[in-house]
Parts: sequence; C-alpha cells; structure tokens
Amino acid sequence: MPPRRPRRVPTITIPQRRPDRSRSLARTAAAVLAAVAVLLAGTGAAQAAPTPAELEAQIDEAWNQLEPIIEHYNQIHAQLKENQAKAAALQQQLQPLEAQVDAAMGQVSDLAVQQYKTGRLTTLDALLRGDTPTALLDQLGLINAIARNQHAQIQSVAAARDKLAGDKQALDTAIAQQAQQDADLAAKKKDIEAKLAALQKLRQQAYGSSGGTGTLKPVACPVEYLGGPGGTAAKRACELIGKPYIWGAAGPNGYDCSGLTMAAWAAAGVTLRHYTKWQWDDNKAVSRADLRPGDLVFFYSDLHHMGMYVGGGWMVHAPTTGDYVRMAKLDGRPITGYRRPA
Repeated sequence: MPPRRPRRVPTITIPQRRPDRSRSLARTAAAVLAAVAVLLAGTGAAQAAPTPAELEAQIDEAWNQLEPIIEHYNQIHAQLKENQAKAAALQQQLQPLEAQVDAAMGQVSDLAVQQYKTGRLTTLDALLRGDTPTALLDQLGLINAIARNQHAQIQSVAAARDKLAGDKQALDTAIAQQAQQDADLAAKKKDIEAKLAALQKLRQQAYGSSGGTGTLKPVACPVEYLGGPGGTAAKRACELIGKPYIWGAAGPNGYDCSGLTMAAWAAAGVTLRHYTKWQWDDNKAVSRADLRPGDLVFFYSDLHHMGMYVGGGWMVHAPTTGDYVRMAKLDGRPITGYRRPA
C-alpha cells in the first residue's frame, strides 16, 4: 500500500496595513470631528453677543464700503441725467433739420419733374437739343447753377444734421453704459444699506432699550452710527454731552453751538470756522431726506443757532448759557437748513 501524501494546508496571507492609509484615516476622522463641532456650535449654546464697540467696528467697515459706492452712484446718476437731457435737446434740434433736408430733397424732385416736362433734364439733353452755341451755354449754365444751388442747400443742412446725429449716437451709447452702471451701483448700495440697518438694530439692542443716561442723553448716541468723517464727528459730539455751555468757547471745558460742531468735526480732521454763518456758507447743502450723522442743522432766519445731527431725528447741541451740551429732537425750532462738511 503506497504511503499517503500529507494534506497540504493552504497558506493564508494577512494583508499589511499601509502606513499612509492610517494617516489618511486619521485625517478623515479629524475632518468629521471638525464638521460635527461646527454643527454642534450652530445648535448649541448661543455665543456671546457682540459689544457696541465691536458692532461699531463692523459698521465702520460697512460704511467704508458704502460711502465710495454712494459717491460713485451720485456721480454716475448725475451724469446719466445730464446726458439724457442733452440727448433730448439734440433730438429736438434734429427734427427741424430732418424736415429741412426732406424739404430740400422735395424741391430737387420738383425741379427734376419740371426739367423733364420742359425737356431740360440733363446736361446731355442740353447738348443734344442745343440749337446754337449760345443757347447751349445758357442751358448748361442754368442746369449747373440750379444743381450747385440745390446741392449747397442740401449739403449744409445735411452736414448739420449728421453732426447732431453723431453727437446723439455718442450720447446714446454713454447713456446705455451709465444706465447699467447706475443700476449696478444702486443694487450694491441697497445691499450694503440693508446690512447697515441690521447692524444698527443690533447696536441699539446692545445699548439697551434706551441706552440713555438721563435727560442730557435720553437715547443711545449717536442714534445711527456710520463710519467715515461724519460718523467720527457725530461720535465726538456725543462724547461731549454734559459739558457746560460757554459763550465763545470751543473746548475743552465748555462749548457754544458753533464751537461744539467745530470741535466735533476737528476730531474727523475737518476744519470748520467758529461762526454759525461761516459754517453755513462754507459747507454743502443737503436735504432733510439725505441727512446723515455729522450733518449740521441750522435754526432761525439769522442762523444764530445750530446743532449736529446724530440720527433718528435727534441732534446734539449746546443750547444756551446755564445749560449743557445735550441731545434734542430736531423739531421744535424753526429749521433753516442743513449742511454737510467736506
């Protein structure tokens, strides 16, 4: 009986873990944990509310984006309106010129018909029909004179028409471009203004329901905070609330009305002269609808009193002897107008 062969045991190969795979798994796990952490953060306890200073820093940033857009929008919008008015004026000038060209061409047509009826349509006709050299010259001279006269009339009017038409075409091209820019800038302005409005609401909440400190400052000041020089000036005016009214003074111990606005705008790097009428004359007029914090508000026909707008229908002013720099509503005194320092 032949010897039995030993049964062969199959070899099992155990795969070895690759070092790079373990690192990859670790990275994946870390990424998942990070994502979970973000989700938990969004559904967990609320983060600390931003402080007024932090919100004002965000408003500063938003305002720094908005102000150049506003100024560019104002420029483009003004240019658009101006060019639209010019295009309308050119169109009015073009209409009578078109009528003159049409009338001149009508005269040429009438002349051609008359020449045809009389048998003197062309120079060739004159050559063929001329009975004598003198008659031929007369006919040629008449035809040429009429042709030159009609050509000169049409040419001068047509040249004027073509120039105006070219100017209008250039304006129409500019208007189309400006209209697109106008719409784009208006959309950007609207978006940033919405962001600013949301930040203003958060700021009022951060200051509390009133944010005031008594009768001198009954609400948060500035009521509407904006970045830029106007925002800086308004904020400085608010910081001076409580200082006594001192006639002819511009700080640091007290202020009169124009001294207060002068000192506030000095904090923004803008120099105003210490006199209400000078500040009226030296600065740009704005409407009430366009008021921004930092704008100057003037009262009475002789401009003897003024204050600084700080938003929400409020101003900061130095009222009179024996009183203090304080907040007050705009309404209640006869307002003469508004100015914005550059």
